Amino acid sequence: MDWLSDLIGLLLQWIQSLGYLGILIGLAVEVIPSEIVLGYGGFLVSRQELTFMGAVVIGTLGAVLQQWILYGIGRFGGRPFLDRFGKYIKIKPKHMDIAEQWFQKYGAGIVFTARFVPVMRQVISIPAGITRMNLWLFTLLTLLASIPWTILFVYLGMKLGAEWETIHEKAAPYIQPAVLLGLGTLIVYFIWKQVEGRSRSL
Repeated sequence: MDWLSDLIGLLLQWIQSLGYLGILIGLAVEVIPSEIVLGYGGFLVSRQELTFMGAVVIGTLGAVLQQWILYGIGRFGGRPFLDRFGKYIKIKPKHMDIAEQWFQKYGAGIVFTARFVPVMRQVISIPAGITRMNLWLFTLLTLLASIPWTILFVYLGMKLGAEWETIHEKAAPYIQPAVLLGLGTLIVYFIWKQVEGRSRSL
């Protein structure tokens, strides 16, 4: 796996050379995980090559841009495109099946709550595009969910400095409660939609 480490190293050097633009593009295409890009952005903040606020703003925009791309794939390519090319963007059919079921059953609000669930936070944008969800509402919900994730990893990368590569280990105490909170929010949302649906049928 040395080639993978070398590739990541090259990509991070490229991000550093481009500064804010590198973070934006790195997050939009996500060749390497977003937490690595954001953590590295925080490291650059610690070296005063970027500002904390600038890294957070650009990181958030990059996260939204990535979801716009996935939304566009859903809107203009649809499920046939995903069935054929999904493997190239690391999206499995079973994840798409779950995301479509969630979206059809629980509506637009799932775009926010699913952002806190691993894997689903990316996949959920595709059924939003397929169903032609209002783009402004989609963007708002995505933005609100992306801000805390971006702040967390930029902050940790900044605090870790040269040890930013240990960010997964350092982030675990924060991510686990966040995931549990996200799942709890998701469950509450599911229950609320069920109760709402039953009250309408009476």
